[in-house]
Amino acid sequence: MWYVYILLCSDGEMYAGCTSNLNNRIDRHQKGYIDSTKGRGPVKLIWHCVFEKQEKAYAFEKYLKSGSGRAFRNKHLI
Repeated sequence: MWYVYILLCSDGEMYAGCTSNLNNRIDRHQKGYIDSTKGRGPVKLIWHCVFEKQEKAYAFEKYLKSGSGRAFRNKHLI
């Protein structure tokens, strides 16, 4: 299974990511091991979704990082 997730960082910004091990990935974000959120913790998981196929998960993560994806996130996911 593959997870697409949205974190709320301590600076008020959101971060979207993708992983096959959600608990481990969140722990790595909290410990500052992920460059994109390093120094922006603590982070809070505010949304996640499960995909069976890796390519579908990565495609949705990429969409969430686009302008229209951020608008979709704000209107429908959070």
